[in-house]
Amino acid sequence: MSDYQKIQYSIENSIARLTLNRPDKRNALDDEIVREFKTALKAAATDEAVRVVLVSGAGKDFCSGADLASLQRISEAGVEESMASAGVMGELFVEMRRHPRQLIAAVRGRALAGGCGLATACDIILAAESSQFGYPEVNIGFIPAMVMAILRRSVSEKRAFELITRGEIITARAALEIGMINRVFADDQFDSEVEAYVAKLASKSASAVSLAKSLLYHMDGMTFETAVEAGIQMNAITRMTEDCKRGVERFLKK
Repeated sequence: MSDYQKIQYSIENSIARLTLNRPDKRNALDDEIVREFKTALKAAATDEAVRVVLVSGAGKDFCSGADLASLQRISEAGVEESMASAGVMGELFVEMRRHPRQLIAAVRGRALAGGCGLATACDIILAAESSQFGYPEVNIGFIPAMVMAILRRSVSEKRAFELITRGEIITARAALEIGMINRVFADDQFDSEVEAYVAKLASKSASAVSLAKSLLYHMDGMTFETAVEAGIQMNAITRMTEDCKRGVERFLKK
């Protein structure tokens, strides 16, 4: 754990806690923090004790997006360097999508630009009442290009278009209404509500959740018939897991 400089990573009660730890920079993203984030995700993926990964930000904000130094480099970089830099974040989003554990974002304060993308890339977003979300990149002539693939799957096309072209910052309640996030909790109860929510998720079958996540996301782009066929195959696979066998046995004994 001492290897991490810009994040905090710990495991307790089957929950891996991954905290962006640059509160003085509003947890802004740079190459180093993204590398550490990816390293921690890989550790959680291979640790059988982990059922849920809880992603949060230290201090007042979840994440403000790319830091100023990164933005400066983007504006001055050539095509090859820009592609390489974008590729680092793109790879992270793909790894989060493929991760075998549930990834839960606990958002306090602001989740903006790349920070909003990071939250949206998680499987579930829990937000404090006063938190804010948005993709303001258009205001500096930039776009939230890679996260569009995730945002487009979370909200309607019309909502996605509005979010990325207006650059508007929206409230947690507004984000909930459009389906961008999952739950909103009162600020003074946020920590306890998140702990209760995540503890309940951690009690679920690890194999069932992993297989369900894999199937759900692999259905993207499938025809109805292909998706049903994939479901048939996964149904058979799930029946063979020890968790399913024990679960059926418990149910029949009731």
